[in-house]
Amino acid sequence: MKDANLQLVTIESRKTSQIRFHLNGEELDVSFAPYKTLLEVLREDLNLTGTKHGCELGECGACAVLVDGKAVLSCLVLALECGGKNVLTVEGLGADGKLHPLQDAFADLGAAQCGYCTPGILVTAKALLDHTPSPNRDQIREALSGNLCRCTGYLQIFEAVEAAILKIAEPRQSETAEQAAK
Repeated sequence: MKDANLQLVTIESRKTSQIRFHLNGEELDVSFAPYKTLLEVLREDLNLTGTKHGCELGECGACAVLVDGKAVLSCLVLALECGGKNVLTVEGLGADGKLHPLQDAFADLGAAQCGYCTPGILVTAKALLDHTPSPNRDQIREALSGNLCRCTGYLQIFEAVEAAILKIAEPRQSETAEQAAK
């Protein structure tokens, strides 16, 4: 019986899947066991630990990432489903060595306390702002309703998203003013 179990484990370990997708703006090929979730591949195979293990039931939002611009719970998505897609994790939010305005606002306003839920909230808020550039408080609350936080009481989170809206709008307003001056 021991030999049969060893053979089964050996056979199972040889079963690998491979996908090509865009991760944080870079095309990538990755091999993994076919049963792995996107969360497991990100953390275990790609060493991107910003995306957090939470409930692993799709109830807490700690594992949220963007897939083709939509916030998804990576604990509920098989990695195999992501072939050819664009995946953005918290590690990919900033650009050119600078934090994303959401990250800046969260830091400035103390919207992250223990920080465990923060990566999921940041990418979920980014998805909201990408689709609704000027959401009101109720829209922010609704968009983030799937992200649980035990530390902040949410007020600082909502205020940080609102502050990020203004930070994101500043460059747009400057560009519009420059174009109007020409």
